[in-house]
Amino acid sequence: MKKYTFTEQKDTRSGFGMGLLELGRKNPNVVGLTADLAGSLKMNDFEKEFPDRFFQVGIAEANMIGIAAGLTIGGKIPFTGTFANFSTGRVYDQIRQSVAYSNKNVKICASHAGLTLGEDGATHQILEDIGMMKMLPNMVVICPSDYNETKAATIAIADHVGPVYLRFGRPAWPVFNADEPFIIGKAKLMQEGNEVTFIATGHLVWKSIEAAEILAEKGIYAEVINMHTIKPLDEAAIIRSVKKTGCVVTAEEHMRNGGLGDSVAQVLAMHHPAPQEYVAVNDTFGESGKPLELLKKYGLDTTDIVASVEKVIARK
Repeated sequence: MKKYTFTEQKDTRSGFGMGLLELGRKNPNVVGLTADLAGSLKMNDFEKEFPDRFFQVGIAEANMIGIAAGLTIGGKIPFTGTFANFSTGRVYDQIRQSVAYSNKNVKICASHAGLTLGEDGATHQILEDIGMMKMLPNMVVICPSDYNETKAATIAIADHVGPVYLRFGRPAWPVFNADEPFIIGKAKLMQEGNEVTFIATGHLVWKSIEAAEILAEKGIYAEVINMHTIKPLDEAAIIRSVKKTGCVVTAEEHMRNGGLGDSVAQVLAMHHPAPQEYVAVNDTFGESGKPLELLKKYGLDTTDIVASVEKVIARK
C-alpha cells in the first residue's frame, strides 16, 4: 500500500494564482478578470505583472462573464475569478447563453467552494455548482485536490479550447500530489486495492486517502481514485476499478444530488451495476463554522468514509 505524507499545507486558491501567473508569462493571450476579489482569488501577482491584461470589473459578475465571452472573439483566453457561488449561481444565465451555448473559450475559475469556505456561512457555501455546470453542453468541469494539482490544472486548461469550470477552495490543505502535468479527463489512481473503490474529488481525495490507511490496518484494502475531472468523466477508470472491487464509495464536498456520485452511479447503471454509498451533503444548506468542524458535522469526514465502506461491503 502506498503511503502518502505531506510536509506543508497550502490553499488550492494559491495554486490557481501561481498557475495563472506562470501562464501569463508564457502566453500573451491569457487575461484575467475579477469581480472585486483579486486578493481572495490570489490574482494579485498576475495583476501587478500584467496590468494591461487584468480587468477589475467590480461587483458585477454577470458583466464579467459577458466581457470574458467578448474577449475570446479577439483571440484572448480569459480567466474569470470570483467565489464559486457568484461564479455559477449568480451568473448562470450569462454562462449558459454567452459561454456554453456559443462554446466560447472562457475559463470560469471559482474559489471558496463547498463547506470549507467556513465562517461566511450558507449563503456563500455553494454545494450545487458541480451539478449546475456539468449539465451545460460544451462545459468541462474540474475539481483538483491540492495546491500542486490546482496549479497544474490552471495551466492545462489554457490549452483546452472551450469553456471550463475550475473549482477550488479557501483553506490550507495537505499538499500530497507531485508537481506534474495535469491531464484533463484522465482519473488519477492514487493507490490500488481489491475490496472497495473510493472515487473522490477536491478536498475529499485526501480524506479518502486517510480512510484507506485506517481500513488497511483492519485488513481492508481500498482502491483510491482521484476523479479531478468530473466532465468529461473517465468512465473506463470507474468500470475497470469497480469490476475488480465489486463496490464503490464516492466522496465529494458537494450536494449528493447532481454531483460526482450521481455521475458515477449513471456510469455503473449503464455498464456495471454495483453497490454504491455516497459521502456528500444530503439535501441541506451549510452554516457558519470552522472548515474541519463543518466537514465532520455534515458527514464528510474521514470517519464517515470508513463507515460507508462497512455499509457498502455488506451489500456486495
